[in-house]
Amino acid sequence: MTPDQWIDVEVEDTAWTAALPNCIEVVEEAANAALSFDPLIPAFAGMSGNLELTLLLTDDESVRDLNARFRGRDSATNVLSFPAPESARPHLGDIALAYGVCAREAEAQGKPLAHHLMHLTVHGVLHLLGYDHQTDAEAEDMEGTERAILATLDVPDPYAQPAAQPD
Repeated sequence: MTPDQWIDVEVEDTAWTAALPNCIEVVEEAANAALSFDPLIPAFAGMSGNLELTLLLTDDESVRDLNARFRGRDSATNVLSFPAPESARPHLGDIALAYGVCAREAEAQGKPLAHHLMHLTVHGVLHLLGYDHQTDAEAEDMEGTERAILATLDVPDPYAQPAAQPD
């Protein structure tokens, strides 16, 4: 049995909908997949009712501002996660995604923007659930969980190295 989810998606930068008209559905699907992933269910022990989170699809400048204010890093990044305190449950927290950074990364990595957005949404949700990647062991665990969740969405392994191109 999986918990119920309530996911609020705010599109602040219309570049998201211009490039990916179904961006809201994409992030909802990815967030639901992460929250419904069977091995994660023990993380919800003792939680009753709906699980809630907010996703903000915004621009690089807004994410840069959030990164500077809350992490002391004056630069844009692809995704930021802000876990809610335990007392705020069932709200898990908030996730912000920067369009420009995400679009540039997807292009540079030769993958569809929708797949990259799904990956970063799953990554952000895992941070809200307490996953991290500060150590090699944590990174291996988090990346393995991301791969497994993304496989349920038919998204290729985001950490796989691209095949060598013949000369």
